Amino acid sequence: MNITIIGASAGIGLEAVKRGLSRKHSITTLSRSKIEIEENKSLKMILGNAISRTDILNSIENADAIIVTLGTGKNMKTTTLFSDFAKLIVEIQSENKLEVPFIFVTGFGAGESRNYVSWFVKMFLKYFLKDVYADKTKMEEIITNSDLNWTVVRPGRLLDKELTEKYRIENKLFKGINIGGINRADVADFLIKQAEKQTEIKKYIAISEN
Repeated sequence: MNITIIGASAGIGLEAVKRGLSRKHSITTLSRSKIEIEENKSLKMILGNAISRTDILNSIENADAIIVTLGTGKNMKTTTLFSDFAKLIVEIQSENKLEVPFIFVTGFGAGESRNYVSWFVKMFLKYFLKDVYADKTKMEEIITNSDLNWTVVRPGRLLDKELTEKYRIENKLFKGINIGGINRADVADFLIKQAEKQTEIKKYIAISEN
């Protein structure tokens, strides 16, 4: 199938590219930076901006599923990247009547899940990532009130370990949910499998190691 990954130059996005290719999909990426990966005939890379209508339309042409892994890297300053993108993709969906799966990555601590993080994570979000997570929450609100076929994936603390395909997902918040670390490669595995078959449509998914 044809999968578009928006925000694919590093982290979960890059891992999703690798996982998608390993599962024999055709991958189109949209990122501002060149992706450091071996050339592959099934990979089409578009350098562009996630808040450019033209660049988004080019990247999602013929897509069977769209994965959004936007990030700000180490920049913790106030941003509108996530909400600006959400507004634009909702407009594009409305104009083009897109019915494909949209899988968005935010983070455990966005939206209502902020009430279920540990004390330490709560302090970290409050003092370091407050503004970034505020905009991620805005993105969630915009897309979940749209007609998109959305799934929101909220991983816990991201780790750089090998793919295991063994992880825990929760589609409801509850006291003691205990969302801890999770390999970026395993988050990517879940994203690609949801692109293949969207079993968690219009749900918020927390993902953690078993």
